[in-house]
Amino acid sequence: MLVLSMHAAVTYSNQGGWYYCEPSTMSRTSLILFILYQSFLQSFFMGLLFFLSGYFVPKAYDSKGSAKFLKDRAIRLGLPTLLYVFIIGPLTEYYVSFSWHPDPVDRSFVREYTYYLTRFRFPGGTGPLWFCAALLIFCLIYALYRIFSNSVRAKDLSTKFPTNTMVCYFVILTGLATFLVRIPWPKGTSIFNMQLAYFSQYILFFVAGILAYRGNWLVKIPKKYGVYWGLASIVGGPILWISILIAGGGFHGKGDLFQGGLHWQSLGLTIWESIVGVGMSLFLVVLFREKFNDQGRAAKFFSSNAFAVYVFHPPVLIMIARLMGNLHWPPLVKFPLLTILSITASFLLCGLLVRSVPFLKRIM
Repeated sequence: MLVLSMHAAVTYSNQGGWYYCEPSTMSRTSLILFILYQSFLQSFFMGLLFFLSGYFVPKAYDSKGSAKFLKDRAIRLGLPTLLYVFIIGPLTEYYVSFSWHPDPVDRSFVREYTYYLTRFRFPGGTGPLWFCAALLIFCLIYALYRIFSNSVRAKDLSTKFPTNTMVCYFVILTGLATFLVRIPWPKGTSIFNMQLAYFSQYILFFVAGILAYRGNWLVKIPKKYGVYWGLASIVGGPILWISILIAGGGFHGKGDLFQGGLHWQSLGLTIWESIVGVGMSLFLVVLFREKFNDQGRAAKFFSSNAFAVYVFHPPVLIMIARLMGNLHWPPLVKFPLLTILSITASFLLCGLLVRSVPFLKRIM
């Protein structure tokens, strides 16, 4: 749902890469609120997914072995990625978002699709499935590590949850690593649809997830950690973000300095992202462990269809956004409406139609 919310925000803010962005004029306050929301979301939501993905890797490998582990990951991650790259993505770009710009303009889908293949554009056509492609690579590296090194089992690792000081060190490490990566590859740099500016966090969170499983950390995270880091992120995060932007001239034409390079503004922003990323992850894990650690019918429905929605939501969201194009409402009003409508439509589509197809249900 947060992924859909992010793409709905980009649709109206025009801040970030997405298939369809609606031209709009908005006040400076509205733009700042959009950027704050998107920055806050970006700081943790994908990193947390990599952390949780890493958490399930060791047990799967231990029980299946390298061959079956990689085969299962290829089915669950590779096949949906190929489905998106070669079918869903092209159809979305040509018929829904019109983000393919044929030259001449009347070139058919078949001709455009041929150029997509022959000009080697398809590796960058993963759309939101870049996550699956990256995760597949991470799993392959983990398998190779286990094959060519001494196998590390749960009993070989400390079961203690890291102290608060160690968590702070991890925050600093993640922030510094992200800062260094953004010197040659600032925010917005993309290789095969991979945003390299964020991959330091993704890799470190994935590794942390593996260690979390070995040490059973999700059960052992103290409740006070979740409260402390949650308050630091939710209350202190926006205040610190605004303070860094004011001090660094972000509201006076120096926004590029925050994107990367050897600038203290970039370092300040990466440390902020790391604080909120780690803080929100700890907060959400503890919150759901303490308050939502069961699954009724509604939660089961959303859980079962979440991945399918992740794969199929782009054309749904874009189509709804286009249908809302004649609503001359402020972007801050249209954004939550688009979020709610696209979530509802995507889950209904996937729950009632997409996952009724045996092949799709198997891989999603």
